[in-house]
Amino acid sequence: MAEWAGIIVLWILFYGYLIVASIDFGAGLFSLYERLAGGKLVLNDFLRQYLSPFWEAAGALTILFFAVVLDFYPKTAEYFRPALLIPGMIVLVLIVIRCSFYAYNHNGMTRSNIHLFLYGLTGLMIPAVLSTALTLSEGGYIHEGGGHIISIFGRLMTSFYTWAVIILAVISVLYISAMFLIFLASKVGNQPAMEKLRTYALAMSVPTVLASGLVFAALQIHNPEHFNNMLNLAWMFLLSLVSFFIAVTLVFRKMAYGTAFFFVLLQFFFAFFGYGISHLPYILYPLIRVNTGLSNLSGSAYVIVFIGSMAAALAIPMLILLTRLARLDIRALYDMEE
Repeated sequence: MAEWAGIIVLWILFYGYLIVASIDFGAGLFSLYERLAGGKLVLNDFLRQYLSPFWEAAGALTILFFAVVLDFYPKTAEYFRPALLIPGMIVLVLIVIRCSFYAYNHNGMTRSNIHLFLYGLTGLMIPAVLSTALTLSEGGYIHEGGGHIISIFGRLMTSFYTWAVIILAVISVLYISAMFLIFLASKVGNQPAMEKLRTYALAMSVPTVLASGLVFAALQIHNPEHFNNMLNLAWMFLLSLVSFFIAVTLVFRKMAYGTAFFFVLLQFFFAFFGYGISHLPYILYPLIRVNTGLSNLSGSAYVIVFIGSMAAALAIPMLILLTRLARLDIRALYDMEE
């Protein structure tokens, strides 16, 4: 029972991070694109005011996620560590760069084009690098032999499935972020930002579906067993697709942006949990199962899973609170300018 409680909390935290971090990463990419494209800067001041709360929330979810992994599934960390050493070092460098941007932003310092470029670039690279963990979990890149764990990094970086997942991760970040930011812009009455973000959201909608199809095709080749399990849960992916069509239709018709984002949440909830459930009982194909990867739990592990459970239960209320904090910050900026 404990192993299933751990994996459920782990996956909900992962889902919460997916949504909150995507909003922040996408905002950086939109800011960079607007600066590179030239013309009037509509989004920069709007996006600058809300970024910090979402970045901090993403950081808290990350800490909880790794705490649950290390306490409940230390064997998983042992197997993934060799393969994720290089990607992990890259992510740490990117996070340091991103944190420096927030330090400049918080202290009111003037941001150079180099700062904005690095901020946007990290928003592109962090989700791309992190997505390799999901690729590794499908097996074929980590082997055990002679008492040693061997990772084949070259095979990982040349795999069709790896790049399909990276493409989906980047496009999903932009889609989720744009859909949320439209809702936020509508709440504060920023019409120019809302129109530009609506264009971005619609532009990313079809690529999101195409990239999802690409991942399905790549998974069928790479791990037929998992692909067949996903077909058994086809109803979850169908509900995800229906949610997608409802969200995009509402945005296209310029209606109920809050409801549209709610269906975006449902879209990724059904897709993400459909993927996760069909992946079970494996954590890492075919080496680690949920029950075999479980550690002898200490009292601290139960405390961590309790805290993680509370954070998971409060994920949506936290998103609502962050939205309201962002609205207050943006309105305060507009009042100061007036």
